[in-house]
Amino acid sequence: MWALALLVGVGGCVGTLVRALLESAFGADHGHFPVMTLTINLVGSVVLGLLLEGLARTGDDVGPRKAVRLGVGTGVIGGFTTYSTFAVETDRLLGGGSPVIGLVYALVSVAAGLLCAASGILVARKVFRARPMDGEGR
Repeated sequence: MWALALLVGVGGCVGTLVRALLESAFGADHGHFPVMTLTINLVGSVVLGLLLEGLARTGDDVGPRKAVRLGVGTGVIGGFTTYSTFAVETDRLLGGGSPVIGLVYALVSVAAGLLCAASGILVARKVFRARPMDGEGR
């Protein structure tokens, strides 16, 4: 139990550090439209969809698979993506005289995030064919 919690914590630190390095290298969004946060969250959505579907298709959620799911999925990707920054930026845009841009940002973030997660899942279904999911009749 504690080992898994430690994996999540260390993974979260790694993901947050990677995000901070990217923001430092490419600039955090100080302009009008938060492109960096959107990009980070969309990349995280693809990776999480790919990871979780891939893990589910290769075996039960125990042992090393569970450790990878928690350490990488919950930890690294959870630390890399940033819902709180998304919420703050949306609020800033909506309340700061840019309600249309704020609404577009919120809608694009959610819709594109779902599409990115779905694309990661679809790629994993093509790559990881070892164990069909229930109801897929292969």
